[in-house]
Amino acid sequence: MHTPYEWALGWRYTRAGRNSRSKGLLSFVASISAIGIALGVAALIIVLSVMNGFQRDVRDRMLSVVSHIEIFAPRGGVLPSVERVTSQVRQHPEVIGVAPFVSVQALVARGDDMQGAIIRGIDPALEPQVTDLASQMDQSTLAQLTPGDFHIVLGSELANKLGVRPGAKVTVVAPSGQVTPAGVVPRLKQMTVVGTFESGHYEYDSSMAMMHYLDAQRLFRLEAPSGIRLKLRDLHEAPRVTRELAATLTDPLLLRDWTMQNRNWFIAVQMEKRMMFIILTLIVGVAAFNLVATLVMTVADKRADIAILRTLGATSGSIMAIFVVQGAMVGILGTLAGLALGLLVALNIDVIVPFIERLLGFKFLPEEVYFINTIPSDPQLHDIVAICSVALILAFVVTLYPSWRASRINPAEALRHE
Repeated sequence: MHTPYEWALGWRYTRAGRNSRSKGLLSFVASISAIGIALGVAALIIVLSVMNGFQRDVRDRMLSVVSHIEIFAPRGGVLPSVERVTSQVRQHPEVIGVAPFVSVQALVARGDDMQGAIIRGIDPALEPQVTDLASQMDQSTLAQLTPGDFHIVLGSELANKLGVRPGAKVTVVAPSGQVTPAGVVPRLKQMTVVGTFESGHYEYDSSMAMMHYLDAQRLFRLEAPSGIRLKLRDLHEAPRVTRELAATLTDPLLLRDWTMQNRNWFIAVQMEKRMMFIILTLIVGVAAFNLVATLVMTVADKRADIAILRTLGATSGSIMAIFVVQGAMVGILGTLAGLALGLLVALNIDVIVPFIERLLGFKFLPEEVYFINTIPSDPQLHDIVAICSVALILAFVVTLYPSWRASRINPAEALRHE
């Protein structure tokens, strides 16, 4: 099979031989356009990969404390039989862990220091099935959370604020007081700190404490646990599984998946990604519009060639196709080069960033300021496909007008001045 002459001429004009200064200039301008597209595509891939990496790391740290799905009783109601609800949710194939919990706001005090905290009552035997934090903690610490002993585990930042270490005593102040003849008296309980935990997420490390859920029920006078926590095989299936469980549970219960608990944060991250994509796409757009200058110069240089082709029987569509092929080739080459460069950097950012830090003598993410001290990267296929598609579409669209102008050249007028 023979290659259509439009393709052959378009590729030839893209390479622009070295027989004249004008052709050398055309080749230089085309190269600059391709480099601009490549840098824009690479920048988009690298930036979005880093943003995906940060989102993944923060999400994983959240989910080390937050369960995939939580089941509650309706407001003002009491959770029905935990055993019945547990047996029903375990029948779903996506559920791999179930555990009851208590969640109450309270004050934790030591001497004159007092901090607000979320007291989470857990079952030490089942908690590792529903959260990564519990499975990563020292099992000897969890084993000390026995009912009746009123032991407590504090977040590392909360322990630092109170100035306590394992073995110290703290006082937990319940939000609801006790009515006596002398008035309402706060309900207090002195507890022993048996350990600390560190999730890597400041919000939880500075405001959460864990104790046995039976002790929590006694302290806060609860008839039943606050709810039941679930862990799934695939965390991304949480919204679907939530809808399916809501339709199958026999008791009127409220269900909330992890995307609902941190909805504002995830919406903000997605908005930032969209805005960053739009902003960096402008770089690709500027480089793509440089193709207009390349094609205009090529059309001016090839007026005689266009006139000869027209006299030999080439149609206006064929002339237009030649220059569309030229612009598309520059766009394809630039996009492929940018794809290779972007993936090379994104997949090796854990090597490149430390090298730059050693070279310049400073750290991008100081350990004393950020919990994440390395720059993560997570290239995702759908982002890469979107970036390359946008670059190719822009490169194709900007070639249409110069190519159309080339197809409108009058052969007689063009040859008259040669």
